[in-house]
Amino acid sequence: MHSFILCALLASSALLAFASEEQHYSFSPLAGSNSGTPFSLTGEERITGVRLWDNGGYIHALQLRYGAIWSSTVGNSYGRVEEILLYDDEAIIQVSGKYSHYIHALVFVTNRGRSLFAGQFSGISFNMYPEFEGAELRFISGTLHGSLTGLSAHWAVVSQDSNEM
Repeated sequence: MHSFILCALLASSALLAFASEEQHYSFSPLAGSNSGTPFSLTGEERITGVRLWDNGGYIHALQLRYGAIWSSTVGNSYGRVEEILLYDDEAIIQVSGKYSHYIHALVFVTNRGRSLFAGQFSGISFNMYPEFEGAELRFISGTLHGSLTGLSAHWAVVSQDSNEM
């Protein structure tokens, strides 16, 4: 009987921990045409930088920095490079832009009011942000066909004691 109660308590505490993590995650649906090859940019630590390549018409490539390590680049890294490096207490809290078939423009906004702008502001507008207070951008997924054709944002609350969600 005691082992049954102990197992039930352990299972319920694990379920509660999972449920509390789940309520701090949100997803912004894909903006763009969703054509081409899917990609995902993820890392172990918090996002500390963003690089964008554009030619004034499309966003050709995207790269995220997690901690001190830059992710692989998705897309074709040619054209003008725009970059933002985040401060220790800074996080990305909004991703906006314009699209038609390709992603024409991207804007990354931080919790300190700084922004990274790239591209041409024509097409259909989109605006992505987390559902939960204190959440920040954790990774990006999308599609590309030479240049970026689709973009989704994934948000989570990060523990202040560590880099974990």
